[in-house]
Amino acid sequence: MVIQWPSNDAFQPLGQFRKDMERFFNTNFPSFFQNNFNFPRMDVRETDNEVIVTCEIPGLEKKEDLFIHLDGTELQISGKIEKTEKRESEQIHHEERYYGSFQRKITLPAKVDENSVRATYKNGILEIRANKLQTSNRKTIDIEFQ
Repeated sequence: MVIQWPSNDAFQPLGQFRKDMERFFNTNFPSFFQNNFNFPRMDVRETDNEVIVTCEIPGLEKKEDLFIHLDGTELQISGKIEKTEKRESEQIHHEERYYGSFQRKITLPAKVDENSVRATYKNGILEIRANKLQTSNRKTIDIEFQ
């Protein structure tokens, strides 16, 4: 028996409305509700010594178009992807690639050393690595014995 779980996308009904509008007007409407909230897509991994965040951000052309901020365990990635190809003589029938500004915040699974954060961008993939702070929450409590 297959159980279908409900979608987490609160805007899913609007997707069908957008498709109906595209058919009616014979044009493409931006799919804002489908792409913007989970962009960029991320994987967050943790080892014994570090936290690794990998993001898909295809289309970046300049280092100045990407910003990474770390505040405690909150990581924010923001930037903009500019549409470089402009073809006035072509009519777009379907467009899914994302262009424009984006921002995504996540909470890291552990505290990290801010001075150890390294970020690299290659072939549309951003990888952020940071060493975990080696802190112990364990404390021995002295007992006052009377």
